[in-house]
Amino acid sequence: MKASDFRRIALSLEGAQEGSHHGHADFRVGGHIFATLAAEKQGYGNLMLTPEQQAGFVEELPAVFLPVDGGWGRNGATHVRLAEVSEDVLEGALRTAWKLRVQKNGKAGKKRLSREGGMAQGVRKKR
Repeated sequence: MKASDFRRIALSLEGAQEGSHHGHADFRVGGHIFATLAAEKQGYGNLMLTPEQQAGFVEELPAVFLPVDGGWGRNGATHVRLAEVSEDVLEGALRTAWKLRVQKNGKAGKKRLSREGGMAQGVRKKR
């Protein structure tokens, strides 16, 4: 696979948009990043996964997936070796990262609405 394939698959996911983060392509849903091409020159795409998801991908296909170095990797950021990954595996991995981001976006929205609702109720009581 190539970076163009990574981009095509990422953008095929519902609501996905391409942006830029520190001069590198990123892919977002609901305004938040789920994947990047920050390490494209090294032959990698990057996925934002949970540490548990990352461990599963790395265990199953260590020739394809590896943690990003440092703290990002400890938090689930995962390299995908583009030259080694099949289209089906890449699509599944990108969908996993996208789904995680959609779920996080939903939880953040519920918390925000809950706080706003509480404030609105407080305002109504004062009137």
